[in-house]
Amino acid sequence: MRLTTKTATLLALVALIALAPLFFPSAFYYRVGALIFVNGLAVTGIVILTGWAGQISLGHAGFAGIGAYACALAPVHLGLHPALAILLGAGVSAVLAWLVGRPILRLKGYYLGVASLGMGILISMVLNNERDLTRGPDGIDVPDLGLRAALKTAGLDLSNGEFWYALCGIVLVLGAWLALNLHDSPTGRALRALHGSEVAARTVGMDVPRLKLQAFVISAVYASVSGSLLALQNRFITPDVAGFMHSVEMVTMAVLGGVGSVAGAIFGAAVLTLLPQMLTVFAEYEQLVLGLVMVLVMIFLREGVVPSILRKLRGTGE
Repeated sequence: MRLTTKTATLLALVALIALAPLFFPSAFYYRVGALIFVNGLAVTGIVILTGWAGQISLGHAGFAGIGAYACALAPVHLGLHPALAILLGAGVSAVLAWLVGRPILRLKGYYLGVASLGMGILISMVLNNERDLTRGPDGIDVPDLGLRAALKTAGLDLSNGEFWYALCGIVLVLGAWLALNLHDSPTGRALRALHGSEVAARTVGMDVPRLKLQAFVISAVYASVSGSLLALQNRFITPDVAGFMHSVEMVTMAVLGGVGSVAGAIFGAAVLTLLPQMLTVFAEYEQLVLGLVMVLVMIFLREGVVPSILRKLRGTGE
């Protein structure tokens, strides 16, 4: 029986997550792995918005900031459990994306990119300036999720690194599964048709504004959950999580791995999360090497690393 692309992708992802710890030289790599999964989740949302729907966002880190600060503030001010705060952050991000997306998604090209950038900057400014609530640039502590202690009581004693590696890996697999199901659904096919040609999509009766808005809201929820996981894992968060550079990192990861591919998104997240760790001995040249990698990918693998390699393996490359 031939595996579908969706099944093969999920099986490969589960296998990598399960087997990678066998090759970890130290516990530090559990932390790096969890960070890869968090970034991979955020970039999967970028794939839905940019790779499938063809819409550019340069302010998506703002939604990650909302998710992160929901986990820091909701338990203190609203008495919510941090797990429920994740849902609150995702809900707030979805509502904000719906409200903001209605006007800005009428724009096209770099106008949309600039509008989304402005949204992200506004969120970052609020987090920086509302010192009484967020403590501004100094950052804020995040309450413990509490699940690790519950697992220990149940007889499963994991180190902090192992727990977050497992939890973030499970959430990434779930996020990838949902995205791949969306890809194969009528809505996913409509999004890809929209990416091909908005005029053609309108001609066959598709509700183009609604489809754009759906993709924007879904991708915002992905970013928000990734920000929540990052905050809970670090137990501390600063407004940098909503900063412009974080948005750029998300887009860069997607483009590197393959902006139309969930597997490519996770690959891009892994590469750009690992490279800074590997280049610490070349700290002065880290940005130069990262830039060189991106230039080479854009020249020789224009669809992104994963789609380009798969195309060549299938013998369809030009």
